[in-house]
Amino acid sequence: MVQGLDKTWLELLRKGAREAGLYMLAGAAALGVATGSAPAVQAQGLTEAQYQRLKSEVKKELAEEGGTDLKVKWKGAPELSSSDGKFKFKVRGRLNVDYNGIDQDEAITGDPDVSAVELRRARIGVEGVVFSDVGYKFEIDFAGDGASVKDAYIEYSGLPFDITVGNFKPYNSLEEMMSANYLTFMERAAFIEAFGLDRLIGAGLSYDQNKHWTLSAGVFATTPESDQVTFYEDGTTFSSRLTVAPINEERRVVHLGASVRQRDAAGEPRDGVTENLFRYRARGADLHLADRFIETPYIGESDTFWGLEGAVVWGSFSIQGEYSQNKVDVASSIANVSPTYDGWYIDASYFLTGETRPYKDGVFGRVKVNNPVFDGGGWGAWQIAGRYDVLDLSDQAAAIAAGGVVSCAACGEQKTWLVGVNWYLNDYTRLMLNVNQSEIAGGINDGAEVTGVGMRAQIDW
Repeated sequence: MVQGLDKTWLELLRKGAREAGLYMLAGAAALGVATGSAPAVQAQGLTEAQYQRLKSEVKKELAEEGGTDLKVKWKGAPELSSSDGKFKFKVRGRLNVDYNGIDQDEAITGDPDVSAVELRRARIGVEGVVFSDVGYKFEIDFAGDGASVKDAYIEYSGLPFDITVGNFKPYNSLEEMMSANYLTFMERAAFIEAFGLDRLIGAGLSYDQNKHWTLSAGVFATTPESDQVTFYEDGTTFSSRLTVAPINEERRVVHLGASVRQRDAAGEPRDGVTENLFRYRARGADLHLADRFIETPYIGESDTFWGLEGAVVWGSFSIQGEYSQNKVDVASSIANVSPTYDGWYIDASYFLTGETRPYKDGVFGRVKVNNPVFDGGGWGAWQIAGRYDVLDLSDQAAAIAAGGVVSCAACGEQKTWLVGVNWYLNDYTRLMLNVNQSEIAGGINDGAEVTGVGMRAQIDW
C-alpha cells in the first residue's frame, strides 16, 4: 500500500466509489489524472513516483472488485455495454417530418387536392443484449396523434439459428424487411400496403450465419397488435423467405430472393360488426397523404402471397426489383371466385458522390457518407433515383360484383412513375424529394392522373 498523501487519495477514491456502488468512478478518476499534464499532477500535491503508485493501486483495487464494467460507443446515440460484451443497451428512435402536395384529379376522382405536413414517423424505443445470447427491441411510434407498438420482441441467438418471439415483421419482401431508414424512396412499393405486409405477433426462426444466403420462417397471428382484442378467435399466418447473394463484396452485390405467405382471416368479431375479411388497397402516387383510388371491398377469407426479389449493386449504381402475386379466396357468401392480384416494381439509383448501398443478411442497410456535412466541411452524399411501380387489383372484378353482396367499383390498376433525390448530410440524417405520378385504369377512377410532390427531413439514432 502506498503511504502518505497518495494513500489518502486512494482511500477517498475507494470511499466515493463504494458509496456510489460503482467502482468505475475510481477508474474514471485515475484516468483523468493519467491524462493530465505533469504540472497538473504536481498541483494536486503528488510527485510523479507517488502518482504512478496511486495509479497502480487503483487499477489493482478495481480488478479485485470487478473493474470498470462500462463501455460507451456512439452509434447515432450512445450505446452502453459491459466490458465483456455480454450486456448492451441503446436508446433508439427516428423522426420523419413530411410534406405532401398532391393533385388528385378531382374532376374524375371527386377528391380535392392535398397540401399538408405530417410527422410520418416519431418513434422512440430501446434495444439491447442480456447475457450475450438474448436480445430485445421495443419501439413505440407517436405519429398520427396516437401511439402504436412497432418492433417489440425477444430474440435468442445462442444457436446456429435465431429464435424471435414478439411483434415483428413476417419474412416477406425485400423492401418490407428493410428499415424505412434505408429505403431509397419515401414510401414502399404499392403492393406492400395492398397485400397487408406488416408487423404481426408471432414466432420465427432465421439463419443468417453465412454471408451468401439466409433462410427464415415463422408463424404469426393474422390480426395486427393494435386489433388483438377485436376478435374472439384470431387467424393464422405462415411466412418464409430465402435469399441468396452469389456476389457479396464491398461495393459489389448480387441479391436474389423469394418469399411466401399464407394466412386465414380472423373469426367472429366481439362487437358483431367489425369486418373480419381481408381487403386490398393502396394510396395514389405512392404518397402517404394521398387517397386510395384502387381498392377492393372486404372479400378475402384467406389468401396466398408469393414474391420474387432481385438487386444488383455495382459501385455507386444500384438496380432493384420485386414481383409478387396474391391469390385470394373470396368468401363463399360473396362470390365463388379466387382472383389473383399482382404488383411489381423496378428502380435504379446512383450516388453522385461515390457512396454505395451496404448489404448484409439479405437486406440493404445504412449508407456510409464519405464526406459528412459538418461545420461546413463536406457536401454529404447525393443520390438520384427513379422507379416504375405497378399494382393490379382488377382481376375478376365483374364476377365479385355479380354476387350482389359487394361492389367492386374501384377494383382497378395503378401505374406510378417516381423520380427522387436524396441528400445524406451524414450517416443518420437525410433530406428527400420525390416527384410522383399515378395513372389509374379501370373502375370508377378510370383515366385519373394523380400527381404529387413529397419532401422529408429524416433523422434516426
